[in-house]
Amino acid sequence: MSASSAEPDFSGRTILAIFAHPDDESLACGGTLARLADAGARVVLLCASRGEKGTVGDPALVAGSDLASVRACELHDAAKVLGISDVLLYAHPDGDLRWADVPDLHVEIVLAIQRYKPDAVITFAEDGLYWHLDHIGIHERTYTAVKSFGPWAPPLYYVTIRQGLMQEIVDAARANGATLRGRPFNVEPEAFGDYAKPPSLVVDVHQWVPRKLKALRCHRTQVGRDNAFYHLTDAQAERLLGLEQFRRASLDAGWDSLIEQLHA
Repeated sequence: MSASSAEPDFSGRTILAIFAHPDDESLACGGTLARLADAGARVVLLCASRGEKGTVGDPALVAGSDLASVRACELHDAAKVLGISDVLLYAHPDGDLRWADVPDLHVEIVLAIQRYKPDAVITFAEDGLYWHLDHIGIHERTYTAVKSFGPWAPPLYYVTIRQGLMQEIVDAARANGATLRGRPFNVEPEAFGDYAKPPSLVVDVHQWVPRKLKALRCHRTQVGRDNAFYHLTDAQAERLLGLEQFRRASLDAGWDSLIEQLHA
């Protein structure tokens, strides 16, 4: 269903989004989370780390505090923008999410599913958007946790990204006169979506792009003047960020999901 059609009523439904660091939620699928929240769904975010190893473009943003605390505040600000109702923020070690605290993180995800009984779970695909090992670890932990519910497992969706999209975002920012130091999120643009499997559904979030961009910019330590997203015009952002892609996981269990109702 496109955003121009009558929106479904998702009141009483719940979505659980599981990601690795503050800002993952906004970058990966902020438009979809905002659209679901506006349709009445309860959106719950589980963030495994506080992103203490992130790169800070402006050290003044962390003056008198530590990066983990600052990024935690940024996450809560972004969650308010997107309409996320519950934030579960853990302190697993940034940079070691694939190997550290594996049993603990598994249990936390299982408990979140038991507590919230989500109608769908969203997380990273096998490629972690751009082969980030923390993201891949969250994919593995979430898949294992969801699969452990057997025939009662909620539908599981993986966020995907079109290869070339991040390079287009960088090119648009530079065309606007931005002098970008380094790489977006410290990754070569072509790594985003590299060898990603095709999506099974695409969600139209054109109307929610301003919210996605505002949420991204809440993460000021990560999305500052050195980041391409900071320099997009509204028209460029709508054109480049107006569609978000997902692929439904192949599980033996799982019922029909409300997210299919958003298929563009």
